[in-house]
Amino acid sequence: MKTGEKGLELIKHFEGCELVAYKCPAGVWTIGYGHIKGVSEGMTITQEQAEQMLLDELIEYENYINELVTVPLSQNQFDALVSWVYNLGPANLKSSTLLKVLNSNDFEGVPAQIVRWNKANGKVLEGLTRRREAEAELFDEH
Repeated sequence: MKTGEKGLELIKHFEGCELVAYKCPAGVWTIGYGHIKGVSEGMTITQEQAEQMLLDELIEYENYINELVTVPLSQNQFDALVSWVYNLGPANLKSSTLLKVLNSNDFEGVPAQIVRWNKANGKVLEGLTRRREAEAELFDEH
């Protein structure tokens, strides 16, 4: 599957777009729509580069969902999971109870698993709480 419009909008909304490198709440250098690979202090990009980085990176995160999830997903469920993995990374998905719940066909249990992941450096962040709630809501919109 590929990310749909709702998933793309969700990621863009919560990541925001910064054309100058900054440190995110977790202390990681970030640029564009939450891009972290190869980013260093002082780095700048154009809006067009930010859009392309996002589209290129989405392919990687879509592949994680396509490979790790063993049950059929609706477009909204897929989009919610891509947003989650885009923000949290594939290692967290691989080891998560969320994945176990999902792959056991417990679709109703997934939103509660999504919203658990609202901390950075052990602290609950309001922005992450809002993002997880939006992802859980999108997942529920079969």
